[in-house]
Amino acid sequence: MRIAFYEDDSATHLGPIALLRPVFELVCGQFSLRERLLRRFDVSEWGVFVRPELAETYHELHPAARVNKLRWLGDGTTLLVNGRWLPAFESLSRLSLSHNEVGLWGDQVVALALDPDEAALLSTHGWDMAVSQLARLRKPRTLNGTMIARPWDLVNHNPKQLEDDFRLVGPLVGRDFGPHVAVLGPAHAIHVDPTAVIDPFVVIDARSGPVSIGPRAAIRSFTAIEGPCHVGHDSQLFRAHVRGGTTIGPVCRVGGEIEASILHSHVNKYHTGFLGHSYICPWVNLGALTTNSDLKNDYSAVRVPLDGELVETGMTKVGCFIGDHTKTALGSLFNTGTSVGVLSMVLPGGELLPKYIPSFSSVWHGELSEGWDIERALETARVAMSRRDCELTPAMERLLRRVYDETDEERRSAIEHFRDKRANRSKMPIG
Repeated sequence: MRIAFYEDDSATHLGPIALLRPVFELVCGQFSLRERLLRRFDVSEWGVFVRPELAETYHELHPAARVNKLRWLGDGTTLLVNGRWLPAFESLSRLSLSHNEVGLWGDQVVALALDPDEAALLSTHGWDMAVSQLARLRKPRTLNGTMIARPWDLVNHNPKQLEDDFRLVGPLVGRDFGPHVAVLGPAHAIHVDPTAVIDPFVVIDARSGPVSIGPRAAIRSFTAIEGPCHVGHDSQLFRAHVRGGTTIGPVCRVGGEIEASILHSHVNKYHTGFLGHSYICPWVNLGALTTNSDLKNDYSAVRVPLDGELVETGMTKVGCFIGDHTKTALGSLFNTGTSVGVLSMVLPGGELLPKYIPSFSSVWHGELSEGWDIERALETARVAMSRRDCELTPAMERLLRRVYDETDEERRSAIEHFRDKRANRSKMPIG
């Protein structure tokens, strides 16, 4: 089987969490869409069609993938899969589409089998239109699931996806944790890799959903994990209270309270502080007592600033969305529905932080500015990655520099708007 994952025109609506990766690499449940399908099917070859600026770093991370290679599509029948589709569990078994069928979610194309002679009809420009034209010639087949349109959709669907993904890996306990580890709920809802370390005085609670703990993970004493939840390989939990609906990806360091959130990978949240209904990208460091709000005092629907506009979520519980390599310092306080770009430096000033912090910005004593020099920011990223035996490659540095240039106008506009808003507030009469 040959699979190609592609980004459609709506991929750019996923805000800061998709700036450095294709949408099909965003995590929901235990896996990204790409990981889920490659795990589920016997795939002989696979490729991707992504934004041009992501091609170099993606090829570096996944050398087996054919990246933006239209000619490769002419080598054999290929299943094209929309990268924003989050398939329902039962739809995975229905993905073997014949050449005259198209998989639809509502009126949106999520999958179709492309014949080699049809490859010439596709182009990296106008991809959506070409796929839509091919879809009109095929018999529609409904495929269940959902389409991820905004960052909070991943968080909202995470509890259900954790349960579906657990069905792919299955239960695995088969060992005695000793009398000082409390295991609650049915054994068939727990998967603990044999190489994972579970210290005394840990609670694993699968009464409300499955719990999976990956290879070489370490769950330290006085940690409580409530399902549905997944802890990825080589992650460590220290005195943490992990509530249901949470995914902790690989190589994370986690403490404090977390609820219904996704930590993509390589996230450092070692200290006390609350994180709720949020998506945190790799190489983010959340300093001690960093806390976010995920519910407004009046219980009204939350709006999130994306691409310079406030977007209605229609939801009452929405946390924060933080892009790669951003750092927060001691006592940072994020408001409900906050959006933070990549490589931003957040230094608190004893009050709620701005809800919109563009990429490569800094916050100091409540003031939003361009104060973090690009060279200094990149050096900080190098140091942080070296602490986990990883490297900031030249390709990734080129991508970050490109994001810096492309977000320049957005950054300047946000800073100007912030200063105007603060100036108007200072002119308001008191009393």
